[in-house]
Amino acid sequence: MIKKLLLIFCLGLVSCSHTPEQLRVTGPVFGTTYSIIYDSSQNFETAFDSLFFEINRSMSTYIPTSDISKVNLNETLVIDHHFEAVFKTSKEIYTKTQGKFDPTIGAVVNAWDFGPEGKIEALDSLKINELMQSVGMDKVNLSNGVISKPKASRLDFNAIAKGYGVDVIGRYLESKNIQNYLIEIGGEIRAKGINSVKNTPWKVGVQHPDLSGDQPYINTLTLQDESMATSGTYRKFKRDAEGNRYTHIIDTKTGYPIRSGILSVSVISRNCMVADAYATALQSMRLEDIRTFLKRHLGLKVFIVFVNENNVLETEGFNGFQLY
Repeated sequence: MIKKLLLIFCLGLVSCSHTPEQLRVTGPVFGTTYSIIYDSSQNFETAFDSLFFEINRSMSTYIPTSDISKVNLNETLVIDHHFEAVFKTSKEIYTKTQGKFDPTIGAVVNAWDFGPEGKIEALDSLKINELMQSVGMDKVNLSNGVISKPKASRLDFNAIAKGYGVDVIGRYLESKNIQNYLIEIGGEIRAKGINSVKNTPWKVGVQHPDLSGDQPYINTLTLQDESMATSGTYRKFKRDAEGNRYTHIIDTKTGYPIRSGILSVSVISRNCMVADAYATALQSMRLEDIRTFLKRHLGLKVFIVFVNENNVLETEGFNGFQLY
């Protein structure tokens, strides 16, 4: 009788156990949207929201009470681990790109009306030169959790924070022993394992710069245990009163929006924060400089879309980036 009851109890445990299924959570975050697909019997949406809240509280320039807003107002505070991780990586990539990636360009970004505040009407060369005096990540330092910087310097991590957010969510899922997931925040992506529903590697795409065309992607590829970030000038731009088009990528040496035939740069790296920052840095380089840079940085897989001297759309891949 005891054995029979034990068998019934064990069968009950089996029948009530939760088999992992593919879940998808979507929503708004960081001024864009996110999508997280993962295999689990548990919905982690509340945890995702908490992590996003932490990152925003730390580094959102659109929140007046965030740590970065307080730092930019020259308040003294001890920054959190999110801020510290992004700051240190920004410093490293600033050095490796010889200043092409520079989060201290924030005040100039604002002046050109690509930031949360500080748009300058009738912006001229004298004002730009004045603002550029405070630009330079080498002028900003971190010691014992406290940032020191020139009073006029403004940090802006928007070109790296989305990628960092992807990494944070990825680490969280892996802490829950989740082996298959695809995370996307505003076009920045990390993939691990496989798409268990299709039993295939995760397939992602690089958006076609002609948003009015019938072809949504200019390149598709598979990602496995890698991250990809894309920086593009074909979507986020403005026109002045004379109709001149200028992009949100600011040249960190001149303070002016870049004018380039490069429409988008996609970077694959293990770390999405790193891919995000390099995509922005490479976007601001000339084509020949990108080619030279990537010969020295073979660990970065890169795909660029550009318009050649004949105004014809071209693509080029580097260091083993998949081309389809």
